[in-house]
Order: sequence, then structure tokens, then C-alpha cells
Amino acid sequence: MTDTATLAASPLELASRLIACESVTPATGVVFGCLESMLAPLGFDVTRFVCGEAPDGPVENLHAIRRPAGDAGRHFAFAGHLDVVPPGKGWASDPFEPVVRGDLLHGRGAVDMKGSIASFVAAVADIPRETGTISLIITGDEEGPAVYGTRALIDLMQAQDTVPDLCLVGEPTSVSRLGDMVKIGRRGSVNMWIRVAGQQGHVAYPHLADNPIPKLVSILAEIEQVMLDNGTDWFQPSNIEITDLAVGNPAHNVIPAGAEARISIRFNDLHSGSSLIELISGIAGAMGGSVEAKISGEAFLTPPGELSSMIADAIRAETGLETELSTTGGTSDARFLSRICPVVEFGLCNATMHKLDEAVAIADLDTLARIYRRVVLGALVGTS
Repeated sequence: MTDTATLAASPLELASRLIACESVTPATGVVFGCLESMLAPLGFDVTRFVCGEAPDGPVENLHAIRRPAGDAGRHFAFAGHLDVVPPGKGWASDPFEPVVRGDLLHGRGAVDMKGSIASFVAAVADIPRETGTISLIITGDEEGPAVYGTRALIDLMQAQDTVPDLCLVGEPTSVSRLGDMVKIGRRGSVNMWIRVAGQQGHVAYPHLADNPIPKLVSILAEIEQVMLDNGTDWFQPSNIEITDLAVGNPAHNVIPAGAEARISIRFNDLHSGSSLIELISGIAGAMGGSVEAKISGEAFLTPPGELSSMIADAIRAETGLETELSTTGGTSDARFLSRICPVVEFGLCNATMHKLDEAVAIADLDTLARIYRRVVLGALVGTS
């Protein structure tokens, strides 16, 4: 049975319905029910599940798939997230009440990324089932720790043999105009905590204590001299940044018992998280320090090819723009999806994401839906 109201819904209507569901990360519940109510009438089989425990969960995820009656054909997937960052104070209106002012739709998630999800649902609403297999990979934990989100969805797809052939992630990649930038890769990210233990004592009797601060300073000075690389054809140079120093010593006459620093490394595909941990651990260990590390994601690159060309062609057809292929910016869940299939990111303008009064141009929602429709048809049947 087909819900004609869903088929007729515009991206604006669909985005407004999603924005009205408060879904600060990690998201569960009503917002997933809202998306399911959009997809089920279009013939999608929807699987929702909750996994994980505090502090990184629980997290809800949704996998929706629609297959042809016969041969499944090619499988094209759209990936995204329904969770949003906390809105903060000072909005002109309720951040979870979608409001149209002029040509803009305001609300938390309008750009990042409920608007893109709405545009994709509108894009596939009238694509016949027999065209090919279409799926949506939607998590409630992209803005947070991302422990029980897309990685859990990948496990589900592998267990069910529903791994897509191609995947588009709807992150807000555009900068000045819709379609001016597409992401074909991202740098990796690793954070490390460098700790040096000493022995507390009175500053007047340094021979009876062991000050850890000079050792930590020496370690950081050595790290500051490291040049990881000069960049590649697609990536800027990797960089190491010192992001915190902590001693926690309230007394002016006490040599502290320990000192700690945190560094963050954004790295290109010449490195891995583990190789960088080994490098920093070697420097710190030689001077009496220890390292604890957390890899947020590895670098990935989907070399220019079929998928990026289809997206560029669709952008050109709808906007006249020649898009820029880029690897700039922070991480996204594409870092996980790149392990199972070619993945490219493309979505709305990112100027207001995570800001007060987040807003999307209504015309951009409509244009994005048309671009997405062209990409899906191009991926499944070779025409757009």
C-alpha cells in the first residue's frame, strides 16, 4: 500500500517533521519513528535496533532497504545521522520547532543533517522499485562517541549480506553554494595523553623530589620538531597539535607528583593511527613518559572515479557548477563505511551547522533532492 501523502511530501515538509523531533546525541525514539513512517509507505523494509550502554550509549540505529522483486541489481546506499548537537541558548525561536523565515527553514539539524535525509527520501519516493536496490544507513550517534552507531550498522549489513555497492554520505559539504564541494576522503584523527610521573616534594629540597614538568616539556619539544609529511596529491600535510597541559598543583612551594599533556594528530593516508601511536610512544618513553591513545578514525580516500563523477555530473546538471573534490575538514562516519564500499560525501551548505539559528535555504532542499535523484538513477541504471 502506498501512502500518497508521503509520496507528495516536499523536502521542506519532511525536514520540518524530522526537526520537530528533539534528538540530541545519542538519539533514540521518536525521531526514528518519524523517519520509519516516511520510508515504510515507500516500500522500504525498516530495521531499528538499540545497542550500547552508558557512557557511550544507548544508541538507536535504522537500516532501511528496498529491493526489486527479481534480480536485486546494483545496490546504492545513503548514509546519515538523526542525532544533533545540543542547541545551546540564544535562539530566535525554539530550536526544535521548525520555523520558516523568508527563504530559510530554521531548526537544529536543518543542515546537519536532517535536511539532507529529507531530500534523499523525497528523491527516491517516485523511483520505481524495479530500478534497483536502495538503502538508508542511519545512526543516532554520529555527533557523539560514534561507538554504537555506524559501526554497529556495518555489522548488521555484513551479517545480512546487504553491503551496498556504492554509498553517499549526506554530510553538509558545500561551502558557499550548494554543490561547490564534494568530499572524497577525510584525514584520520588520533588523540594521545602523555603522562610523566615524578615524586612530590618541597621546592627547597629538590634533591628529595623528582620534578616531572621538565621531562614533559622536553618530550613536547621533541614532538614539536616532528614533521610527519609534506602532504599528498589529495591531502594536506598531517599535523600534530598540543591541545592541553595539566599539572593540577595548587601550591607554589610543592614539586608536583605528575604532569600530563594531550596532543591531537590529524593525519593523511601516509600514516595509520597505530603507526603514530608507536612514534609518539617511542619519543615519550625515551624520556620517562607514557602514552595513552584513542584513534577516532583512520584516513580514507575514494579516488576520483565512477561515484564522484556521477555526483559531479548531477551537480552540474542542476546547478551549472563545477564541483571541487576535497578531503578537507573533520571526520565523519564515512571513515567507517569506506571499509566496505566506495563512499563519497555530499550535502548542504555548512555555514550554519552547529551554530545558533541553524538554517537551510528551502530552494537548496529541493535542488539537493533533484541532485540525489540523478545520482541514484545514475548508480542503478546508468542514466540520470
